[in-house]
Amino acid sequence: MVRGAPAGPRTRKAAEPVPSAPPERSPFFPLFVSADRPDLFEKACNAGADAVVIDFEDSVPPESKALVRRIPQSALPAQRPVPIYLRLNGAGTPWYRDDVAFARGAGFEGVVLPKVESVAQLLALREALGEGQTIIALIETMLGLSRVEEIACAADRLAFGSLDICEDLGCAHTRMALLPLRSRMVQAARLAGRPAPLDGVTVSVVDAALISDEAMHAGELGFGGKCLIHPRQIAPARAGFRAEQPDLDWARNVIAAEAGELTAADEAELMHSPVVARARRLMNRGKAGL
Repeated sequence: MVRGAPAGPRTRKAAEPVPSAPPERSPFFPLFVSADRPDLFEKACNAGADAVVIDFEDSVPPESKALVRRIPQSALPAQRPVPIYLRLNGAGTPWYRDDVAFARGAGFEGVVLPKVESVAQLLALREALGEGQTIIALIETMLGLSRVEEIACAADRLAFGSLDICEDLGCAHTRMALLPLRSRMVQAARLAGRPAPLDGVTVSVVDAALISDEAMHAGELGFGGKCLIHPRQIAPARAGFRAEQPDLDWARNVIAAEAGELTAADEAELMHSPVVARARRLMNRGKAGL
């Protein structure tokens, strides 16, 4: 769960200093499951992801949008092993208001709002939601990306909808095309003092090497996790964010040097505090089994 959410959104003035980085967290992997498959909810909750997102949007056809709000209580596990979020239909759609009311009444830990394009959308949503519910803002259009610095301040976390934004731009879904867009997402989250954003989905659910490679690329750019669409993606996505053994060995030496446990020659590795910060980040991933 994305914890430590502010009581309400805020707008940071340009002249203010950059906020302190949020506490380092383990990479976060939410698993999306279609709202019209309640038989899969409990399985998804126990699949090993960090959260489950019940999807009311892309995976549900228009004629079923209203029906899926009648989720039987028995479909949700009595004891939730992970937080459960709801991906709403977008603001301005015919289903949005009822989706928000359902999310509030059902007691979900938070919501994912697709195609966020303004702070006003987030302000209205936060006012309508229950106290303490988290908002993950999904950036899927260039208009949204053009305002992502302000949106990041009003959301609790950002997520990147790479497939939709490529359709909006008319560009190929390649690393080269998406590199500046992904980098801007990471920078916006940092400037807002928010947790690192979540990268978009990998379409393949059977190509473990591709899933792991795309997760590794996201981690290299500074993302804090990845959205998943099938339980088979969990292990390779985690593997992609896992610190390599040589990096972990280096991190242990740096941290030991900081504590004064190594020789002067070893301490030559320890030059500046960013070195220690990187070492601790790597060790955090190692301790989490990532």
